[in-house]
Amino acid sequence: MIKINVGIIGCGSIARSRHASEYRANPHVADIVFYDRNRHRAEALAKSFDGRVANTVDTLLNDPSIDAISDCSSNESHHIHSTNALLSGKHVLCEKPIAISVAHAEKMLRAERQSGNKLMIAHNQRFTESHQKAKELIERKELGDVLTFKTTFGHQGPESWGTTKSNATWFFKEERSHLGVAGDLGIHKIDLIHYLLDDEIDEVLSFHGTLDKIDENGRPIEVSDNVVCALKTKKGHIGTASFSWTYYGAEDNSTILYCQKGIIKIYHQPQAQLLVEMRNGGVVRYELDPIQTNDNQTNTGVIDAFIDSIIHDKEPLVTGIDALRSLKVIEKILSG
Repeated sequence: MIKINVGIIGCGSIARSRHASEYRANPHVADIVFYDRNRHRAEALAKSFDGRVANTVDTLLNDPSIDAISDCSSNESHHIHSTNALLSGKHVLCEKPIAISVAHAEKMLRAERQSGNKLMIAHNQRFTESHQKAKELIERKELGDVLTFKTTFGHQGPESWGTTKSNATWFFKEERSHLGVAGDLGIHKIDLIHYLLDDEIDEVLSFHGTLDKIDENGRPIEVSDNVVCALKTKKGHIGTASFSWTYYGAEDNSTILYCQKGIIKIYHQPQAQLLVEMRNGGVVRYELDPIQTNDNQTNTGVIDAFIDSIIHDKEPLVTGIDALRSLKVIEKILSG
């Protein structure tokens, strides 16, 4: 069996709950090496997941035994760490968003082309059974063409999810997060719409702002905590999207597709993760995988797909170009 050694840059909640745990569960992964500016965090994950610690990020990237890197750093560092990792001969799985700007993302894509290594972005919503089943129904046109859509992603905010559990979180800082809730949650749904419809959003009307979140000093945070927008794709699909850090109750991670012959509801009802309501009154309920939430961390399939793309030398299921297309939409949303 082929074995791969991986390194993880950034040892916060996403590294602990998803990357490290899924690497350790993958039979092709041997050694895991952790780096974080806070050495104690790296040591804690190394202990939990039977790995080791790199003293510096350069030590990690220059280690010839490491084949691949997960970039779990904060948003403003993605274009630095992922670019350097690619140019150091590593395959890279970068957390979303790919970067804080289109210009930075394009730098990463140039490094991918120059190095010949793989760059995958962790847009995990493509991998859920319900989203894949919905895509299958759409491609088979079982309900005719999709006409309009509605998608949302909202929860109580990253201060309840991050390692520090504090409103001093980097997600609230302009220089580190840059994109606010749009880059944290919204980009998932933009990528999902592109994936489901095999299309690309190119027109945007949006409202966004800081409605409720405050930082550790009691001041409104520097980035938007809510976004509501209308979207139009190149193929003429129209829809709405909302992204929020102020859903102070149950998380909402749902998508509804309105088609010629009925409606596809995804993660709209907990008992039926995919619900098809036919125009003639018929209803089909699919009991598939529950949506991942901050409180329900299950295997995303992202790590397995990344490792598989390396072992079999094939294009990753979410490419840097895919992620760039979604980031372009986010920039349009925030410029509105």
